[in-house]
Amino acid sequence: MSKILVTGGAGYIGTHTLVALAEAGFESVVIDDFSNSKPEALRRVSALAGREIPVMRADLRDAEALRRTFSEHTFDAVIHFAGLKAVGESVRIPLRYYDNNLVSTVRLLEAMEEHGCRRLVFSSSATVYGDPASLPLREEAPLSATSPYGRTKLMIEEMLRDLARASALKNDPPEGAWRIDALRYFNPVGAHESGQIGEDPNGVPNNLFPYLSQVAVGRLPELTVYGSDYPTPDGTGVRDYLHVMDLAEGHVAAVRHLLDESLPAPFAEAINLGTGSGISVVQAIRAFESASGKSIPVRVSERRPGDVAACYADPSKAARMLGWTARRNLAAMCEDTWRWQSRNPSGYA
Repeated sequence: MSKILVTGGAGYIGTHTLVALAEAGFESVVIDDFSNSKPEALRRVSALAGREIPVMRADLRDAEALRRTFSEHTFDAVIHFAGLKAVGESVRIPLRYYDNNLVSTVRLLEAMEEHGCRRLVFSSSATVYGDPASLPLREEAPLSATSPYGRTKLMIEEMLRDLARASALKNDPPEGAWRIDALRYFNPVGAHESGQIGEDPNGVPNNLFPYLSQVAVGRLPELTVYGSDYPTPDGTGVRDYLHVMDLAEGHVAAVRHLLDESLPAPFAEAINLGTGSGISVVQAIRAFESASGKSIPVRVSERRPGDVAACYADPSKAARMLGWTARRNLAAMCEDTWRWQSRNPSGYA
């Protein structure tokens, strides 16, 4: 049974990926500092997975903690989720984002190199495309970023490409060469169909769907819509919303891709994970009202720094290279979000 290290595994996407990994027959170990997640989430994941998942509580910038983790386990691959992720917050406190996201990744890559584990799935983001010149976005599109958060993702992707190039220059044998899939995913939403795990952000949510669900359940008085004057059909931002379980299954597909020894090595591939279609904020609100049976009060505010008008993927490379396509629709995203929030009004608290 292959063993996978999942950094930031207690977070929203990490927990759902742990369940998908267990269903696919992989063994997982988690390292997380719980700065933006809760231990209760992993207790529920273990129950869903039918086995206890080992957890190392540590900051990824702690090189000694990483050495301990890699000494205690032999990993076949790493999925790297850990990092700060709020676009607006990164504009306000950029140095914290550069320190946390970049330094933690360097420490992780050093530990992987030291212990001969050179298979990595990196949690990148569609923010590396900046303000798109054309849609849908293909992996070959020009790269830029409109926020420090996006720039950290862009810089890490460059690090990973440099690693793969160095591996080729050293003529590393296929079994010891770096193989990296940087998954550029778009807007994860929804929850596991059991209603046991879901998105539980600290404070007021930065993302649309947890904001919607907290208004519907009565935790927040109204939904703030940031910008109604974008050049889109209804003036609100358009995004490629992707069910989190589809996304989790995309990570499993990427792990299998990295472990396929018939492929040439080394490589560092950037791969979009999205549905290939855009949904506006207004469309998402209407769909969520239908799924929850609740009316959502709305207040329109100014645009947020760093946000773009529209962004959606061309996911054909993922279908071709990973054999992956998104299967769940907007109705399922809304229904699963509402099942999670209505059964857990206070999240994991």
